[in-house]
Amino acid sequence: MAVSTIYSTQALNSTHFLTSSPSSSSKQVIFYRRQTNRRFNTIITCAAQQTVVIGLAADSGCGKSTFMRRLTSVFGGAAEPPKGGNPDSNTLISDMTTVICLDDYHSLDRTGRKEKGVTALDPRANDFDLMYEQVKALKSGIAVEKPIYNHVTGLLDAPELIQPPKILVIEGLHPMFDERVRDLLDFSIYLDISNEVKFAWKIQRDMAERGHSLESIKASIEARKPDFDAFIDPQKQYADAVIEVLPTQLIPDDNEGKVLRVRLIMKEGVKYFSPVYLFDEGSTISWIPCGRKLTCSYPGIKFNYQPDSYFDNEVSVVEMDGQFDRLDELIYVESHLSNLSTKFYGEVTQQMLKHADFPGSNNGTGLFQTIVGLKIRDLYEQLIANKANAPTEASKA
Repeated sequence: MAVSTIYSTQALNSTHFLTSSPSSSSKQVIFYRRQTNRRFNTIITCAAQQTVVIGLAADSGCGKSTFMRRLTSVFGGAAEPPKGGNPDSNTLISDMTTVICLDDYHSLDRTGRKEKGVTALDPRANDFDLMYEQVKALKSGIAVEKPIYNHVTGLLDAPELIQPPKILVIEGLHPMFDERVRDLLDFSIYLDISNEVKFAWKIQRDMAERGHSLESIKASIEARKPDFDAFIDPQKQYADAVIEVLPTQLIPDDNEGKVLRVRLIMKEGVKYFSPVYLFDEGSTISWIPCGRKLTCSYPGIKFNYQPDSYFDNEVSVVEMDGQFDRLDELIYVESHLSNLSTKFYGEVTQQMLKHADFPGSNNGTGLFQTIVGLKIRDLYEQLIANKANAPTEASKA
């Protein structure tokens, strides 16, 4: 076990650093707490393990929470807030995973952003130094005191203690924005929702559920767009996998956003990750599976698979347009996909049926989120096995 000491001071922009004792394997980490008038000094123990770090980037309202629920389900155990902690905590902890919301690294609260005229998407409203140091510490097996951004009050609450998990997922607006944080990621995903779909989703939610006017929804989207285009969207070029959600091509001039065309874009050459393919790896395939083994009401279902280029990277792309009528028949589609990293026949279908009530479970968003979750499990197991074998190989050398 490694022993860590955490100190806190009143400084807002103090240096954060990590040191190792030269005489032992113990590690000491020093971080600083915002908005406090007392010094906090405690000794905690943390497992000497290497945490696997996954990054998930997307704009708000683009399905990050649903993806996290699917991902943590693959690893087992319900994801819940820290027991006995702040009820407004954004952190979710399960048996093997800890999910951290990067909104917790806002350096300005809601009032502060309004006073300075910046949005939460603007890097100036976020503390990337603290984000980097704390993700680095957790990856090294060292506990941290992470800030909490309270989405209810818009204030920065007292920090919470986060122990290093086996798998750390950092999700939010900027997991791949800072190069230092990006280099800590073992795998990265970007949820890319097209403007047309995003607008349709927001209208459905904000008009039907919150009573907002169409004009106010348009104004809200337009106000965020410059910062989204400048700071969030460019991160997808760094992602190992991109789930792109587009309007359907099966219905001419569709603008409701209920039937979707979803593309899973997978970068080639990523260590421990083999892209999924349909029928024949490296070929260009178009497949309409509707018929005796798959029930399809209008407008049907169409799959495509092809090699492609994405931001000058070689990628493989699997695409699904349309939606399932019966999830239990998904196993027919699953049987034609390869490199799924399942542990048994029908595991993708089982996971989809398990969460049939989740948004996107009848279309490509749920299917590809589930597949990426299984691929991340496989990546984790390969990483751990490789690290376990490393001392043996070193001793042989």
